Order: sequence, then structure tokens, then C-alpha cells
Amino acid sequence: MTTQLEQIADKQRVEQISKNAYTYKGEYGSLHKNAISDGDEKGKGQFEESNLVGSLTDIQTRKDNLLKNPYNSNNEYSSLNPNAMSDGDEKGKGQLTDSGSIGGKTDILTRTENIVKNIYNSENGYGVSNPNAISDGDEKGKGRLTDSGSIGGKTDILTRTENIVKNIYNSENGYSYLHSNAISNGDEFGKGQLSDTGSVGGKTDILTRTENIIKNTYNEKKTYPDFTI
Repeated sequence: MTTQLEQIADKQRVEQISKNAYTYKGEYGSLHKNAISDGDEKGKGQFEESNLVGSLTDIQTRKDNLLKNPYNSNNEYSSLNPNAMSDGDEKGKGQLTDSGSIGGKTDILTRTENIVKNIYNSENGYGVSNPNAISDGDEKGKGRLTDSGSIGGKTDILTRTENIVKNIYNSENGYSYLHSNAISNGDEFGKGQLSDTGSVGGKTDILTRTENIIKNTYNEKKTYPDFTI
């Protein structure tokens, strides 16, 4: 004996099945006509007899694209296709032989123009020994010619020479902590202590310190007292 709820469910199931295009007698599967590509919009699966794949729109779009495409079974695109090789047109860029050109027409022309403009080539290769790489008095070369040679271009050498002339310190008058201009000897230059009992600082430093000591009410004879609690 079925319950009232089961009766309602059976009725609803029958109504829903009647609306469904696929029933027990026409179950949907990979072999159903609406699953196979047979020329309509529903099926997309490959049909063995026609070897088609996709719906009607898919098939038609593929046909249109194949007609537009210059490459097909009779003219497949590959590394050996004329449109893949550098043979003087804009399409191919691959090297045809070991000694062949590379790139499209524009690439080849641009490379040729650049080679013509370039002063360095197989007969005049740029390297450390090239005149334009060596410091020989012009602006181009900056590398040292010999162990004792100059370094830099013409402007570099002139600037360095001018700076050396302006500099009061050189190989004969090297600056160090023992140099007169580094020692506190009464001028403004030196500030380093000359000996353990020598002064420290330049002329202004010493005078200022002396003035401050005079103004200070506390000194070696009258030290500031330490207060204890």
C-alpha cells in the first residue's frame, strides 16, 4: 500500500519525464543523434561515417577559415615552407642555408645599412688593441697603452693635469699626519697634536680655547668642587 506522499511523487515524476526529450526509450548517450555531429546545432561528437566534429556553426566556421588559410594539406607550413625562409620577402625569416641570410626584407636592409655605417668590421675589429680603444691623445680611446702610459681620453688627461697642477700635494710633498699642514703648529691648516704635550686644533681653535679658559672661573688651581650628600 503506497502512501499519499508516494502517490504525489509518482505523479510528479511522470509529468517531468514527459517533458524530457530523453526517456527510457531514447536515453541520451555518446551514440544519441543529438550528441553526434550530423549537421545540426545539437551534436558535436565525431561521427564515424562523415568524420565531422562540431555543430553546424562549428563546421561552417571551420570551412570558412580553411578557405582563408593559405596553408593546407597541399601547402603545409613548416621550417621548409617558402614563407618561413629568408628569401628576400617580408614573410620568411629563417636561415635558408649555413651561409644564407636571416630575417625578412626589412631586417636584411636595416642590417646592411647598419654595417655600412659601422666603422668596425671583419677587417677592422674593435678590441683592446684597436686605436680607438687606447688612450693615445684623442677623445675615443681610454685604455692604457703601456704600464706607464696615460689613461682616459683627451679631456680626461687635460682635466687630470689641471687638477694635479692646482693640488699642493704631490709625490714630492705627500700629505700625511706628519705633514706640516696636518699638525697643530699655530696656523689654520693643521689640527693634529704634535706631541703628547702639544696643542690641538688650528689657530682659531687654540685662541678660542684660550679665551674660554680665561673666562672660566674654575681652573687647575681652583677646580669646580664636588659636592657630597
